[in-house]
Amino acid sequence: MRFSTIHSTIMLGLSLLVLSCQGQTKQPTNTKTSSQTTKALVGGPFENRDFMFIGMPKNLKPTDTCPAWQQKGQMLLISGTIYKNDGKTPAPNVILYYYHTDIYGNYPNDETLDSRVARHGYMRGWVKTDAQGQYAIYTVRPASYPNTQIMAHIHPAVKEPHIDVPYYLDEWVFDDDPFLTDRQRNNMRNRGGSGILKTTQEGDLQVAKHDIILGLNIPNYPNK
Repeated sequence: MRFSTIHSTIMLGLSLLVLSCQGQTKQPTNTKTSSQTTKALVGGPFENRDFMFIGMPKNLKPTDTCPAWQQKGQMLLISGTIYKNDGKTPAPNVILYYYHTDIYGNYPNDETLDSRVARHGYMRGWVKTDAQGQYAIYTVRPASYPNTQIMAHIHPAVKEPHIDVPYYLDEWVFDDDPFLTDRQRNNMRNRGGSGILKTTQEGDLQVAKHDIILGLNIPNYPNK
């Protein structure tokens, strides 16, 4: 095989690996592919748009304890307020969905998980903001993908009461993660606000205060 062919094969493999970690931005398979339809979607293309609803409990609460809480890792509490687009008015009844790796950097599966969302693993959950727009998530701090220098992260998405489709936010990453570079910080889109979590230690628990502004830096977000 000629060198150019080998080089092309290697580059193709690397490209597929990178794309596999950027699933949030692929075109959803159940959405029309015309450019006009894509532009009309609040938040733009979102491959995992329907995954949010698979396995979602009927009665959601402002506080959720992730299955990851049972792992022997760094316990983590993420809490805050979700605001309307003005950045001041608390937004009630907003559904916040999240999923992340376990303490080994994997998206684990078991017999209780719907096979359609196997790629998310069962370290996932939902909260629904209260009348003051507040939410809280108890989980453990996820790990980076095995044998990589990809920063540890949590995937969040929101569903607003008066918008038909959910949209994703910036991945939540950790301010003290050694893999979080200055270049990555500067390239963040800040969808819903900065996704960088700054934690404080309270005994065995790490605590992160994280507020969200609906519609901030979200493509095609309605004015009203």
